Amino acid sequence: MRLFLVDYDVGNLHSIRKALELAGAEVEVVTDMNRLLDAPGIVFPGVGAFDKTMERLLPVRRQVYDRLVAGVPALGICIGTQIMFEGSEEGKAPGLGVFPGQVCRLRAQMLPHMGWNTVESADPLFAGVTDHHFYFAHSYCGRPVRADDSCVIGTTEYEGNRFPSCFRRYNVYGTQFHPEKSAESGLQVLRNFVTFAEDRA
Repeated sequence: MRLFLVDYDVGNLHSIRKALELAGAEVEVVTDMNRLLDAPGIVFPGVGAFDKTMERLLPVRRQVYDRLVAGVPALGICIGTQIMFEGSEEGKAPGLGVFPGQVCRLRAQMLPHMGWNTVESADPLFAGVTDHHFYFAHSYCGRPVRADDSCVIGTTEYEGNRFPSCFRRYNVYGTQFHPEKSAESGLQVLRNFVTFAEDRA
């Protein structure tokens, strides 16, 4: 499966590229956002601020949205998941709008939420995962329009509050955690995504 890894100047892409290749994908790093309009599959990675991440995508925002709604398989990771929402408390730029709702600051005293935590999910993305601990590094998370929105496929508890930590709509997955930093569990999630993308490409 050929995946375009989006380089919008937020973070080191080496670890996610390596992990995707280990998961069986052929990865091409893309700096020209217009190339996403012909992508067989897309991965939106990153650690960074919402507006900075959207900056390079804004000129092709509507076209990328149309492609994702049309069924192109995609995976967002951390900030790459947050930009799938309509907007964020962290910035002023519009998101891609694939997931209905806003990105909000976590309800917690100690931020960022950083380190290993459990994801509760029965989605096929987690098939074969025996240890549901994954690595997080964030202060914001996506909040769908409705708490029971069907796009939420996984949740995590932090400081007694539960927040959505994994999403799916159309053929777009989003993980608030970093699978590329989550050892074998994360690699299995990426394998499952690659298989999912192959089936829908």
